[in-house]
Amino acid sequence: MKILKKFLALLLILFIFPSISFADDYSYNDDIEELEFFKVSNSSTEEPITNSKHIAVIDRKTLSILYEKSANEKTPMASTTKIMTCILALENSNLSKIVTISKNAASIHGSRLGLKEKMQISMQDLLYGLMLRSGNDCAIAIAEEISGSVENFANLMNKKAKELKLENTNFVTPHGLDDSNHYTTAYELALLTNYALKNETFKSIVACKNYSFTFDGYSKTINNTNELLGNVSGVYGVKTGFTFDAGRCLVSACKRNDLDIIVVVLGANTKKIRTQDSYNLINYIFNNFQYVNVSKSINESFSNLSNYINDSIFLEKTTDIPKFKLETLNNYEFPLKTNGEIKFSTKIYTNKNYSYKLSAGDEVGKLHLYNNGILLCEAKIFLDNNLSRNSFIFYLKEIFKIFK
Repeated sequence: MKILKKFLALLLILFIFPSISFADDYSYNDDIEELEFFKVSNSSTEEPITNSKHIAVIDRKTLSILYEKSANEKTPMASTTKIMTCILALENSNLSKIVTISKNAASIHGSRLGLKEKMQISMQDLLYGLMLRSGNDCAIAIAEEISGSVENFANLMNKKAKELKLENTNFVTPHGLDDSNHYTTAYELALLTNYALKNETFKSIVACKNYSFTFDGYSKTINNTNELLGNVSGVYGVKTGFTFDAGRCLVSACKRNDLDIIVVVLGANTKKIRTQDSYNLINYIFNNFQYVNVSKSINESFSNLSNYINDSIFLEKTTDIPKFKLETLNNYEFPLKTNGEIKFSTKIYTNKNYSYKLSAGDEVGKLHLYNNGILLCEAKIFLDNNLSRNSFIFYLKEIFKIFK
């Protein structure tokens, strides 16, 4: 009898295992105590202890890294892959396009919307199914509609990654199920997310808590798998993920007042850990960082450039004194940890030799601004006047001076 019970238990495990081995993160059994976490207070100025393997927090305005942990190491990213799938769909199709579902899309495992072969569904509904329900079937359908095959769509994904200068990112699938050649870094995933969020339709989709549509002849409502959305102030997206190789993953965007950040957490052992790490990082950043205007420090440093020039440059075949113009930056505000020490310093790099061959507008140097030794920004220095060549008469006069 005991042997029979063990045999039946083994069969049950084998039956259940395929359905969960590639599950994304839409499960009902681990949400019961999720909201208990949001009672945690985190007003400390100390950096939070994090348990996820790979983390990057960036400021969207300046792309400054505010917190990182193994942020440049290659790692699988599970269904956060669908950030790229979604933005490519928006850039290469239209929401009203009707898509016919293939057998390949209908038979994919893992988290699914429930698409069936030959079913017809709009691109808009596919995108909501992709980003809210994390449907792998939606990902395949989108890829096949846009590029004809998953392989061709992966080529499109990698082409886009190159355009965005994501050098440590490679895509094999549109859904993110485990593959040794499918990877990114936490930092590059943050950059990709920042790019995608510039698209207002993408931003609207990932900010949606639930979505209703007609599916297979019936009205259906799907809920967003993002546990922070609607529960943490300022969070407006973007994507969850889970595979056995990638662990629990969560990409969050959060804006409070004028500070707008992206938090990427990859490789958490449990859903609760990824949630806790994300939440604590969000609170840490907003409790400790604010924008500081650095224009005064830059301009004061640049005003001292003339003193250096008078003492250190060599004029070649010209007696004209060079004048300089500093590049106007797009942004002078940077998120800094204001309850810590802010210590600005600058370094100026310029040409030592100036000749008549240089023209107004030529780049002749750079100004670097640092905070506590970390580079914040760079401004180019340009020549602001033309330098005239010394005439033959000038050299005659110089010769006469020698013999006086």
